[in-house]
Amino acid sequence: MNLSAFRTATLAAVAILAAVLIAWQFGLLSPDGRRPGSSGIAKIGGPFELTDQNGKPRKSAEFQGRFMLIYFGYSYCPDVCPTALQIMSNALQSLGDRAKAVQPIFITVDPARDTPAHLKEYVKNFYPGMIGLTGDENLIKAAAKNYRIYYAKALQDKSKPDADDYLMDHSSIVFLMDRKGRYVTHFSHQTNADVMAKMIAKQL
Repeated sequence: MNLSAFRTATLAAVAILAAVLIAWQFGLLSPDGRRPGSSGIAKIGGPFELTDQNGKPRKSAEFQGRFMLIYFGYSYCPDVCPTALQIMSNALQSLGDRAKAVQPIFITVDPARDTPAHLKEYVKNFYPGMIGLTGDENLIKAAAKNYRIYYAKALQDKSKPDADDYLMDHSSIVFLMDRKGRYVTHFSHQTNADVMAKMIAKQL
């Protein structure tokens, strides 16, 4: 196995493990949003105030009335993030006109590099109308905390903490939120576009 293939396999394994750990740590979530053995609804989601790829301030309240399909990642992610965003895109495309009721949102966990201008070019590669959000580090942390998202910088060379060629460890989960911004369900990294589309269609 060459270095590139090894790095790809390692990143995929890290993303899957992170997703499993997050689900366990924050409630062992089942697909309907309930904790096994409990009648309570898991508390996932919350308000956010970030900046989109056009430099426009955006609040989560703006999207009420539409479903939100949300993914946290970063544009320099070599494979896990683009794969997840492509699955989201394929799922929405398969819904046809019904997809108009869903707003796909990509929230960066790497605001230092994911500027609005950079995100503008990045989200063009995916579903038309996808919104890329960035912002102040504290605002990103707050949004990630609300969605139970783990992320951390993974330096390639720990002797160079200010280097720009770092990766980001992060959980890879797609969240479906309802028209009022409430959690509906989530999709793991292994979920394919057909399964995602069917689950979304049930809510429309």
